[in-house]
Amino acid sequence: MGKEKYRVGIVGATGTVGQKLVLLLEDHPWFRPVLLMASAKTAGKTYGEAVADRWAQSSPVPRYAQSMIVADGADAAAHASDVDLVFCAVNLPKAETAALEESYARHEIPVISNNSAHRFTLDVPMIIPEINAQHLCAIEAQRRRLGVKRGFIAVKSNCSLQSYVPLLSPLRKFGLEKVAVCTYQAISGAGKTFETMPEIFDNLIPYIGGEEEKSENEPLKIWGDFVHGKIEPAALPAITAQCVRVPISDGHTAAAFAKFRQKPAREEILAAWDSFEGEPQRLRLPSAPRKFIHYLENDDRPQPALDRMCENGMAITAGRLREDRVFDWKFIGFSHNTLRGAAGGAVLLAELIAAKGYFD
Repeated sequence: MGKEKYRVGIVGATGTVGQKLVLLLEDHPWFRPVLLMASAKTAGKTYGEAVADRWAQSSPVPRYAQSMIVADGADAAAHASDVDLVFCAVNLPKAETAALEESYARHEIPVISNNSAHRFTLDVPMIIPEINAQHLCAIEAQRRRLGVKRGFIAVKSNCSLQSYVPLLSPLRKFGLEKVAVCTYQAISGAGKTFETMPEIFDNLIPYIGGEEEKSENEPLKIWGDFVHGKIEPAALPAITAQCVRVPISDGHTAAAFAKFRQKPAREEILAAWDSFEGEPQRLRLPSAPRKFIHYLENDDRPQPALDRMCENGMAITAGRLREDRVFDWKFIGFSHNTLRGAAGGAVLLAELIAAKGYFD
């Protein structure tokens, strides 16, 4: 990383994830937000005016952002010379999102996406930085397809995956064959607060549209191999998932069950979690947790209220590892969905890409 900060734009800056990005990028050592973008109907307002009645964060709007004029995010060509990369967190139909992100990439602007539109585009890397940083090599194949030199799209995975995929990843060496998981997902994952989602009081909702398909399929791409210019998903483990919305402000919990070809001992699993680290830790990236996985011995942990801010919300916590009568082992996993799972994960991905030189 050179002395000059990368100039950053945020497409979808007024939404929930966009707001979190605005907060996280304040005083970032590598990135300088210079352009906040939203829909045409919001363009022309100051950012403070645009979010006045929809600011959903516990911290106030950062001073640097309050007077910035919101730009129209739909016109990638207009911004090509203004930014070095963009974060994209829009609320549009999938086809429109895919076209918008590709437009930015074709105008030589790298895109770090929080959206699902390109998660299964074969040459678009879908990255959890500690797990599959090697998939960044797909960027060059993608650039050839798009006919560009600098632009590309890289996506982060669905936020619910962070609560169990990081815990399963170091266990794959034991021959992980089958996984069952039930996720209990916070209302902020739907862009809601308790004020805007009154139906969640004293209640849970046993359906989140599209979430179970993502939870079952996205891990296989993350664990896949880059072959002949595309990422081929892993064949195993077979994953079945159920996803439930629960009355929690922030933090996704997973109850996971794992079956192995060769059942590891409890001590082997704990050792694998304890020693697991990835490129963000080795490179000492600014947003990376010092320790990726924290195992908590107390039977009643992890808990959202107590553990969501572990290592600034960027670590994964686990607990209740025990043998299972049907599977081999079961455990509880937990992650902060809007930090590790969404905006913070996107910033960490951008840091990894910067460290690897793909923005230069």
